[in-house]
Amino acid sequence: MRQIFPLGGLPAGAGADGGGGGAGELSDADLAALYAYPEGVRTVRANMVMSVDGAASLAGRSGGLSSPGDRRVFALLRGLADVVVAGAGTVRAEHYKPARPAGLEEAWPGLRAGRPATPPIAVVTRRLDLDPEDPLFTSAPPHARTIVITSGLAPGERVASFDGRADVIVADTDRVDLETAVGALAARGYQRILCEGGPHLIGDLTAAGLLGELCVTVSPLLAGPGPGRISAAMGLTEEETARPLRLAHVLHEDGFLFCRYGRA
Repeated sequence: MRQIFPLGGLPAGAGADGGGGGAGELSDADLAALYAYPEGVRTVRANMVMSVDGAASLAGRSGGLSSPGDRRVFALLRGLADVVVAGAGTVRAEHYKPARPAGLEEAWPGLRAGRPATPPIAVVTRRLDLDPEDPLFTSAPPHARTIVITSGLAPGERVASFDGRADVIVADTDRVDLETAVGALAARGYQRILCEGGPHLIGDLTAAGLLGELCVTVSPLLAGPGPGRISAAMGLTEEETARPLRLAHVLHEDGFLFCRYGRA
């Protein structure tokens, strides 16, 4: 993987060999530095993969758009995060399970030194329409117990069914108020927040002014009509959701582009 933008800002240790825009192969340390969270600041970062025509999935899942490089960055971003947030639809479609300590340590040894071996998964669900017997809850380790972020619309008996299986945050009455949800996560010590989708959650975070960064892998594939885009927000206009971004870097590997954006 090589950095192609900005060429003048390559991290230390990335040499030049005349190829890939003049940038040498990035080491693990280089990549970790490029994706490091701002120090001492609560940051919500989203990570998505998309086709060149903006599709967020193929056949309902993101795996068809991915690559070894994308999975490497995916593991890095999880390793850097304090908590991983995803919408209930994404959790069901992608068959989420707790992050694996061995997987993170194998891909990025030492990255979480001094911290719990894995970040917890936090699921956003307005009506708590999840199965408490799912492995995402029953297999989560004590240091990273799964978190459920829901609203007052969740039936009391369903909330009770997660007792002992998940930490439940009730954020508002008839919806999930994301400012309340993010604040509750930060109050638990989770300042580096990684959102893995889906599109509606990312759109809602953007509309609420909470999204600080977007990391997106652009797959060299035309998906055609059908799949949704990486950001969507029900009931909101483009004027309400459009946000200018600042391009921080672009990396390249095997035709895939790895872009990191911050607020403009």
